[in-house]
Amino acid sequence: MKIAVIGGTGLIGSQVVTNLNAAGHQAVPHSKSTGVDIISGQGLDEAAAGADVVVNLTNSPTFDEASLAFFQTSMDNLLAAARKGGAGHFVILSIVGVDQVPELDYYRAKALQEKILAAGPIPYSIVRATQFMDFMDAVLSWTADADTVRLPATPIQPIASKDVAAAVAEVAAGAPLNGIRNVAGPEIFALDELGRITLSHKGDSRTVVTDPTAGMFAAVKGDVLTDKNARLAPTSYTEWLS
Repeated sequence: MKIAVIGGTGLIGSQVVTNLNAAGHQAVPHSKSTGVDIISGQGLDEAAAGADVVVNLTNSPTFDEASLAFFQTSMDNLLAAARKGGAGHFVILSIVGVDQVPELDYYRAKALQEKILAAGPIPYSIVRATQFMDFMDAVLSWTADADTVRLPATPIQPIASKDVAAAVAEVAAGAPLNGIRNVAGPEIFALDELGRITLSHKGDSRTVVTDPTAGMFAAVKGDVLTDKNARLAPTSYTEWLS
């Protein structure tokens, strides 16, 4: 199949392209660097022309309220281009529990993206993944100072980006789900515990202080970012760290 991967040069997109091409498909990466702008629409019709599947792995440049407008505009433009190009399957990557955290602007924006896709004219699939292991350093940096890192005890189920990419590629190459597939890492941690494991592995002497008000994940109630019934990925956090 010919598969247009929008956002195909990023962390997940580049791996999805590699996986799909290795499986014998013609996966073509598209991004701003290749002349495609999903907000202005520049290059979109050309990118989607003749594609059997369109995979959208683009992300908002901000996590605030502006992300709502980003996903509204980008999805409207992408769906129009995909329909014009004759695509029979449209795939996006979302977040496990995304519709359970309305307090976060970015999660509301991703939930909006899902709704736009589901209401659109093209058979679709939504892959929801848990938090990426690759983003743990960024999470630590949000609430760190010279001596401490403050983190809430929010339960998370981290997944390696390579396992996310494998799941997206598998769904993109298959029949439309017209629904959601959840994928997650094999282990559940409290975020503060995961911070301690990460710092210890790096030889970082800072102390993790459990703070239920610290950082973005403080807004998350309960264990909505985990899913024991998801398709579990093979890579453990210890394996990923090593």
